[in-house]
Amino acid sequence: MTEHADDSERLLAVAARAGDRGAFERLVRLHKHALYRFVRRYTGDSQDAYDIVQDSFVAAWMALHRYDERKSFTFWLRAIALNKCRDYGRRRAVRNRFLMLFASEQDTGCASEDEPVGYSEPVEAAHLRQLDRAIASLPQRYKEPLLLTLISGLTHQAAADQLHTTTKAIEMRVRRAKARLRIALRQSDDAEPQSEP
Repeated sequence: MTEHADDSERLLAVAARAGDRGAFERLVRLHKHALYRFVRRYTGDSQDAYDIVQDSFVAAWMALHRYDERKSFTFWLRAIALNKCRDYGRRRAVRNRFLMLFASEQDTGCASEDEPVGYSEPVEAAHLRQLDRAIASLPQRYKEPLLLTLISGLTHQAAADQLHTTTKAIEMRVRRAKARLRIALRQSDDAEPQSEP
């Protein structure tokens, strides 16, 4: 992002903080697609990502009084979204533990909502879903640096600042995240049934 764009966003954020809903709506339009892509990669689920993005914008509107105009609005908004993703991860872990308690007692016979309904999707879309699931399944300590650097385009230093760690830690975690993704995608490819020639 250019310095000029960052400055114009700061002005919009200051206007929104003063109660200008139109300025905030412009900020939403500027950020909604990039924020959605970031969150979808975190969660691996498009509907959950949509809900988290909505929650992030609501939280940003409610917290505008705490926005420090000397800092990047993009950075501030992404920090809110990252916290919402972490909340989502904690809720999902609790839900999964709860479901596992009852999984052995009952067989509902329902297909998982994550299972594909058919095989008519283009190959690219299927690979994108595989990648999303693989990223979503990464441990938080690897997923967050990967998303911040490779998906959101932050430098290792900016990601380190946002995650309160060092650039060396970010480099190591991104490297490990990539290695885990390669393994997960290779295993996913090996598990797919081979099509008949």
